[in-house]
Amino acid sequence: MRTSRTLGLVMIAPAAIMILLFYLMPVILTGVFSMTNMSTATGISGGAFQVTQGAVNRLRTEMPEIADAISEPRFVIDEAGIAAVEAAGLASAIAAELRTEHLGEVHASRREAERMIKALKERPSTRQTKQISDFFNRSVINTRFESREALMEGLKKLGVTLTPEQQEAMARATYTGWVWTTDNFRVIGNSPDMAQVFVNTAFYVAVTLLLFNVGYALFLAVTTHYMPATTASIFRAIWLLPRITPVVIYVLMWKWLTWDSGFISMFMGQFGHPPKNYLLDSAYNAWFFVILINGFIGASMGMLVFSSAIKAIPEAQFHASEVDGASRWQQIRYIILPQLRWPILFVTCYQTLSLLASFNEILLSTRGGPGRATEVWSLAAYHTALQNYTGNLEYGLGAAMALVLVVIGVILSLIYLRVFRYDTLISKPLIED
Repeated sequence: MRTSRTLGLVMIAPAAIMILLFYLMPVILTGVFSMTNMSTATGISGGAFQVTQGAVNRLRTEMPEIADAISEPRFVIDEAGIAAVEAAGLASAIAAELRTEHLGEVHASRREAERMIKALKERPSTRQTKQISDFFNRSVINTRFESREALMEGLKKLGVTLTPEQQEAMARATYTGWVWTTDNFRVIGNSPDMAQVFVNTAFYVAVTLLLFNVGYALFLAVTTHYMPATTASIFRAIWLLPRITPVVIYVLMWKWLTWDSGFISMFMGQFGHPPKNYLLDSAYNAWFFVILINGFIGASMGMLVFSSAIKAIPEAQFHASEVDGASRWQQIRYIILPQLRWPILFVTCYQTLSLLASFNEILLSTRGGPGRATEVWSLAAYHTALQNYTGNLEYGLGAAMALVLVVIGVILSLIYLRVFRYDTLISKPLIED
């Protein structure tokens, strides 16, 4: 007995190692990284202070006015700018008046700075005014400070004065070292952008799942069940094409259909409608095609699962129902659907998790656009952690978003098990052989 048990452990060890490495470890590491401020601006040990766009976004939740102040350039009349004015060969009286009358002034906008420059006794021309204002353009965005004191001094020069509590928040948001923090979840909870992405995700998953991945798949399975075997096989094979076609080619075909030079524009042009990109011209059209693109892929899998489950129903039940005068609809309602509860649970749960985690089709078709209208949670996590337009990849925040997705998936799975009464599906039969 001991030998058999040892042999069983040896046989299962490779599978256990694979599960640990490729299933559990990614989730564990995601949880670890979600509790850090890791980004392309951080270091593992020790760091400086840098006002990145990501830091500004984090500050907007607790200090919106300060965040707005540091995100826009200020115009500071300092010695460096006056020296640049002198080096440019402009009238010496301009530099002298700036030094004696305006040194240390901070202007919140270019307009204010140029208004002051135009009021100088040695009135510069419009071109010279713009040139002079550029010499005093100062910003802390992407500026690296080696110490907290240097950061606060840099902000003070821009006319940004902070209370001790605000200084602490500023230092925490701009520190580039790797620290343990729960701020990522606070950002997720307080950001209106995250709320919109969550609504987008709920809409996308619910509509695609109900209309296509379960609803239309069930319709296809039942319909093909009543077809001749050869016709049903051909029909199912056609519906498998979206799933077996490489996703890049599949999405490209949809783009050819919806582009301003595509089939729909050509067809509508016959009725006097100007060509347009139907995929991105409005949020409504974008969602319509995103759901179609993903729905046709998802329906094929459900169709196969449901078709196999219907095939497993004893034919005697159908014959007996026909003898009793049952219609097709009565067969579907009282024979097929009650015996598809477990397949429906499996497809619903699997496809929900698949829709929550996948974003390839949306990335290739709309990239979350127009604007961020079709940006779902998994795509937003990808953009945050691996590809964005600000140049600062926020690994910690992206990992936190992915972890939220894992938690949502687990909660929905438990709800499905409860709704479909999974305990009765796995319970022992009342009569055993």
